[in-house]
Amino acid sequence: MNSNRPLIAITMGDPCGVGPEIIVAALTNPAIRAACRPLVLGDRRAMQRALTVCNSELELVTVASPSEAADLSDNVIPLLELSNLADADISYGRPSELAGDAVYRYIRHAAELCLTGEVAAMATAPICKEAMHRAGHHYPGHTELLAELCRCDQFVMMLAGDILRVALVTIHEAIANVPGLISTEQVLKTIRVTATGVAPLCGCRSPRIAVLALNPHCGEGGMFGTEEQESIIPAITAAKAEGMDVSGPFSADTFFHFAVQEPAPYDAVVAMYHDQGLIPLKMRHFDDGINITLGLPIIRTSVDHGTAYNLAGTATASATSMKASIRIAAKLAAGR
Repeated sequence: MNSNRPLIAITMGDPCGVGPEIIVAALTNPAIRAACRPLVLGDRRAMQRALTVCNSELELVTVASPSEAADLSDNVIPLLELSNLADADISYGRPSELAGDAVYRYIRHAAELCLTGEVAAMATAPICKEAMHRAGHHYPGHTELLAELCRCDQFVMMLAGDILRVALVTIHEAIANVPGLISTEQVLKTIRVTATGVAPLCGCRSPRIAVLALNPHCGEGGMFGTEEQESIIPAITAAKAEGMDVSGPFSADTFFHFAVQEPAPYDAVVAMYHDQGLIPLKMRHFDDGINITLGLPIIRTSVDHGTAYNLAGTATASATSMKASIRIAAKLAAGR
């Protein structure tokens, strides 16, 4: 074994979904084990059930600290046991309050381990926001929770595959609220954080950033909206003045046809809102896309899909995104 492999905290996600199963599938892959040393944060009952469902020969070993996971063999899954859920709390496809509280604790503990340097990065399995809300943890998603835990307000959510990388100016917001949130400051911040965060992924100090318009046809000179003239173009101009390689704004309806050509013409795309950027991203990278939270003082990657309750317990959910998120977490950690 290579002792220099980074130790990656993997949060189990919602035990009522496919999280435990895709973790087992990912950690069965020799390439993933060659890239990192894993530490799963979760529940023994749920993980043991996943091993059975997946007919896995891996052994679950409970550890008391990250250091105990450092030298274990690759035929085991080290588990930091942070909950002791009953069978009724982990029924497939039925989110529970206790599971929602446990999921919050997995995420919080993983972030703390990253901040103290006990692990090199964290990769997260999918969660159920409804269950977390029932338990009193009112966050739109991982991104906002981790930003609070890290006391960081300069963060950006980016979904990425081998061809497309899409960062968002606004994240989980109602469409009606989006125009009021598009400001020069917010767009410029997103460009800055994206450029810095993408650089180690593409091996370029000055990554090529494309910025989308908000309105059809870039607002058509103000006929269809003025956000381009008032906020987006000034942000692009400011970013260029700072030395960044930025282009746009581009009309979203045609942009992605050209952006997915190979070799990719841009290293990252800045989209104004969730569905504008993530629908095309998932059209191209449905299985292999991952979520990366940029701007945090820690490394955090995640699958780009949900709990897939309809597949839970079947061992048929694709682990491609989970494997990619662990692999990229390890790559980013090794580069620090």
